[in-house]
Amino acid sequence: MKNRNAVVTGATSGIGLSTARLLAARGCNVVLNGLGDREEIERLCAGIAAETGSTVVFSPADLSRPEETRGLIAEAAATLGPIDILVNNAGVQHVAALHEFPEEKWDLVLAVNLSAAFHAIKAVLPSMMERRWGRIVNTASVLGMVGAPHKPAYVAAKHGLVGLTKAVAIEAAPHGITCNAVCPGTVMTPIIERQIAQQAQVTGLAEDQVLNTVFLQRMPTGKPVQPEEVAEMIAFLCSDAAASVTGAAIPVDGGYTTH
Repeated sequence: MKNRNAVVTGATSGIGLSTARLLAARGCNVVLNGLGDREEIERLCAGIAAETGSTVVFSPADLSRPEETRGLIAEAAATLGPIDILVNNAGVQHVAALHEFPEEKWDLVLAVNLSAAFHAIKAVLPSMMERRWGRIVNTASVLGMVGAPHKPAYVAAKHGLVGLTKAVAIEAAPHGITCNAVCPGTVMTPIIERQIAQQAQVTGLAEDQVLNTVFLQRMPTGKPVQPEEVAEMIAFLCSDAAASVTGAAIPVDGGYTTH
């Protein structure tokens, strides 16, 4: 993977940050996109670059805005060169009963979790097709494979992301490009921590009860998935060894979807 150029969205914490670190360690130059204090993130990028010897830079593009998503890809290509690897990992969540679900939250969740992936993929495909090599990985969720209450926008977006993955895989395969989805179970990232607090409000349960009964009960392993475990799967899908893996939705879920 030496000197491959990668864009990882939602990369300032959790799965995205672990993925960006791993890709950089394996020789990729990486553009991180995500939320947070810009100076702190710039220091983070400098630290990863010093550790790995790879070029690591930050883009604060707001992925709820299509023009900024397109701008992220253009900026990344201008900085690093043609993009070889795209990891659509950015996500937002809102938890509420369907009849109380705010419409603006529906629009935001679909914009970031689904539409941003479409706009980013559309922007990278022409260059990948021209060079006949590319890797696209979408971070979906077990909720892209099964349903759940109180998360209608998230479930809809993640199911849509799995469908988008399959459609892109079919179109891109003749050009040496793969597109896959990883579907994590409960990973203790900031988005999950916020979900636990929101679910506690919706259900009236204590937060530790929510973790065990809502998030971990269906996982035979009985423990959260580590971000690094998901990152390892993503990195494999970005490698030459995964050339024949495309259109797949791969659970990394502690057995959640075995039920």
